[in-house]
Amino acid sequence: MFDQKKLDRINELAKKNKTEGLTEAEIKEREGLRKEYLENFRAHFRSRLDNVKVVSPEEYDEYMKNNKKNNN
Repeated sequence: MFDQKKLDRINELAKKNKTEGLTEAEIKEREGLRKEYLENFRAHFRSRLDNVKVVSPEEYDEYMKNNKKNNN
């Protein structure tokens, strides 16, 4: 999981870059944090997609009928 402190630091560096610019060390820090953030985002997104199941309209209707019966 990506730490909130790191995300705050990314935002802090972005604001500083817009106002006064960044030092070489801050640019490298920003690049590393961004890379880590994107890796985490992609992994989480990929895991969400792995849990998605595409069904036909007929399968969906059948599922809803069965689910309705089970809930009553």
